[in-house]
Amino acid sequence: MTRPTPQQVSAIAEASGLPVDKEVATRISDSIGPAFDNFAAVAGTLPFDLEPASYVVAQTLKVGR
Repeated sequence: MTRPTPQQVSAIAEASGLPVDKEVATRISDSIGPAFDNFAAVAGTLPFDLEPASYVVAQTLKVGR
């Protein structure tokens, strides 16, 4: 998990149907970059059941045990 570049932000925004200009992409990248930096230390170390898409399934399995 690395800090997104303005180019990556632009590509993601365009793919989602909400294109942004270069200045806005830079501001977005600069504003969310610190969060990526803070989580870099634990990236890939969190238990799989904390991944949001499988959260409900994981919690249901734990309750059913």
